[in-house]
Amino acid sequence: MQSLSDDERKEVLGEVLADELKLITEYVKDVPLAMRKIDSLGQDMKEVKSDIKVIRAAVTDISQQHKDDQRRLTQLEAA
Repeated sequence: MQSLSDDERKEVLGEVLADELKLITEYVKDVPLAMRKIDSLGQDMKEVKSDIKVIRAAVTDISQQHKDDQRRLTQLEAA
């Protein structure tokens, strides 16, 4: 088996590190896009929470109106 000289080892190590750096760069380049998407989702969730509050209030109001209507109907039927 042939052993490598120091210069050859440095060259091989440099190639390996360059390949690894290229892979890391490929993964890291998408981080800003992912962060923008996350920020956008955060804003969307704020809107969804607000909409849910409105829906909850509407359902509560309709439910109360239904109970009132049922009570009045019962009173009318009893009369």
